[in-house]
Amino acid sequence: MKKKAGKSGYITFTLHSHLPYVVHHGTWPHGLDWLHEAAAETYLPLLRVLGELEQEGIALKANLNLSPILLEQLSHPTFQEEVGKYLQQKIGAAREDALYFKQRGEQHLAEVAEFWMQFFEWAQSDFEELGRDIVRGFRKYYESGAIEIITCGATHGYFALLGTDASIRAQVRMGVETHRRFFGRNPRGIWLPECAYRPAGEWRYPVSLNGAGRPPFARAGVEQILAENGIEYFFVDTHLVETHTTFTPYELLAGGVPVATERNGGHPRASFYHPYFADTPHRRQAHVAFFTRDPRTGVQVWSGEHGYPGDGVYLDFHKKRWPGGHRYWQVTHPKIDLGAKTAYFPEAARAKAAVHAAHFANLAGEVIQRAAAQGKKNEAPPILTAPFDAELFGHWWFEGPEFLKQVARECAKQDSGISLISCGEYLDQFPPKAFVALPEGSWGRNGTHEVWLNPETEWTWKHIYPAELAVQQVVESGAWRATPTATRLAKQLCRELLLLESSDWQFLITTLHARDYAEKRFQTHLDQFRTLLDAMRRFQATGEISGESQHNLRTIEERDSVFPTLQPEMWAEKQLQAASS
Repeated sequence: MKKKAGKSGYITFTLHSHLPYVVHHGTWPHGLDWLHEAAAETYLPLLRVLGELEQEGIALKANLNLSPILLEQLSHPTFQEEVGKYLQQKIGAAREDALYFKQRGEQHLAEVAEFWMQFFEWAQSDFEELGRDIVRGFRKYYESGAIEIITCGATHGYFALLGTDASIRAQVRMGVETHRRFFGRNPRGIWLPECAYRPAGEWRYPVSLNGAGRPPFARAGVEQILAENGIEYFFVDTHLVETHTTFTPYELLAGGVPVATERNGGHPRASFYHPYFADTPHRRQAHVAFFTRDPRTGVQVWSGEHGYPGDGVYLDFHKKRWPGGHRYWQVTHPKIDLGAKTAYFPEAARAKAAVHAAHFANLAGEVIQRAAAQGKKNEAPPILTAPFDAELFGHWWFEGPEFLKQVARECAKQDSGISLISCGEYLDQFPPKAFVALPEGSWGRNGTHEVWLNPETEWTWKHIYPAELAVQQVVESGAWRATPTATRLAKQLCRELLLLESSDWQFLITTLHARDYAEKRFQTHLDQFRTLLDAMRRFQATGEISGESQHNLRTIEERDSVFPTLQPEMWAEKQLQAASS
């Protein structure tokens, strides 16, 4: 194996882009504005960064997950129309702020208001130049090789807790199909929702159904289902490889700020800096690699106190001026009261992003060089895996896209010692040489499922599990094929199940970020599911669909018309078992 001349190893950034389905389900404070903010502050700035790097002959080479439900929303006519109004509103609010500050003699704040006016005018211009099609922008860089777009579960369903293998298969198959529909090719990699992995083995429902427990039964490992769908790689959190983990990203997302330290006695079962095949009962059929998050560099980007985003010169996320919602203050100090925040200076923040990018590149280089030195003779060069939520860059950490651009520039220097690479390109050159058995876990609190399954969210699973079984029974009965209307009914029933399974609802309930909205959304999809299921069961019994049921179907279709290529057969577990035997 040959390394690139002068390079010790590689960095691979993975940006996880996902939002729950919010189109036609509210706007502000929770709903479509989440998508507007992500588009204006993360997706369009990332595209601008990719374009600037392209002009310099540099590629970020990131693995970009655009979740299937996010693709559905970015291409939805309602979003494409409403985001234009949102951007115009932000421009108008900045103009009014500038006038207000000038009248008060606050010249610097007036200049920051003009900065915001220009920022959103650029976003508006970029959006229109793309023909209001953000997905098209990312497809361009996917086709050029500047990034590698990967997929996710259709609606970000939490694989390790879903109650049937058919449900996981449907989430994965719909993800692959959606990716193929938007990009004309199959995805090579996948972001496991919440990085939740479960190996093959006996499994039992973690909640009682109808007041009774059920005996354990055999389940396929997540990697087996990925292999069935042609997926080549996924990502895991550090603790799945080393039990003495330093922190999980969830702790930082939830507001905690642990300090990352290297603990004595932590002996990883495998290197963090090489991919391995996930061990599986069927090694001949399932060769799916996993990449492990690097703990040392991760805290530098995730942490709002000990990492880069907590630097005093960066834009403060929390303090906003209403009614426009623009931000005019810098972090100042991560623990200082909002009233004591000082004025933001965009150029100073931009300069600091370059400093932090150089620090990140040097730190990554040290980690990679140490991994290379500890490696075996003729071993593949190490790869440092840096996975993050994409919305961290731009939305939460405003200077994040500039940081990524500067890191790419640092790595492009002849003496950097490191190169950027996508996971697919790395696997093409250096395929894994060993299997490693992974334990069950996630990147959530304590590395377990407790963020998504706890006393506050248990009730959601008591509804999800019977819904999964009901869909499987409906699909396997075959009655839904009898008429076009019955087929539509079955398809929408499957869509509502997918939306019900979104892990976002449990996350928002547990973290209290938008608990009321999440509970309302879950109940909405549950009610719609029950309405459709009742109509389907009446059809199975009588062969008829009432006028009221047809009206309800049309109404629900108009509201939740996602995944147009969905096929109910995806949930037919008996057919899947026969096909794989």
